[in-house]
Amino acid sequence: MGKAFIKKEKVRFQHVDYAGIVFYPRFLEMLNNLVEDFYEEALGQPFKNIHKTGGIPTVDLKVQFKKAARLGDELTKYLWIKRLGSSSMHCGFRFEHEDTSVCLEGEVSLVRVDFNESRDDIKSSPFPDEMRAKLEQYLIPDMGF
Repeated sequence: MGKAFIKKEKVRFQHVDYAGIVFYPRFLEMLNNLVEDFYEEALGQPFKNIHKTGGIPTVDLKVQFKKAARLGDELTKYLWIKRLGSSSMHCGFRFEHEDTSVCLEGEVSLVRVDFNESRDDIKSSPFPDEMRAKLEQYLIPDMGF
């Protein structure tokens, strides 16, 4: 059985609206940061290298906002892979408060792509064997909502 990639993040002033709760687009930025950290820390593939010749665009996103997160809260963010295709992965994610109550959860589909030098031709590209082996460590088909 696989494992989830886990990171903590403190809710900062930059994340909140006038009411002092996380403004919903900031959650999506936190999710993108989680994906970026996953690629760098778990896969050894920092975005600064990936984006020279390709990328991993989001092609589908489902989010459920469960509970407000407030300025100063520390969130634990989880990311795992539910399904792994030849060039795509369908991931689950969850953000929890310190008391383990869920503030956000959902699913995101990402596709590995390559592009030519002028970036006018983008196409899906299979995960290399070494990357696939690392991705499989985070495969948990039945975890999540």
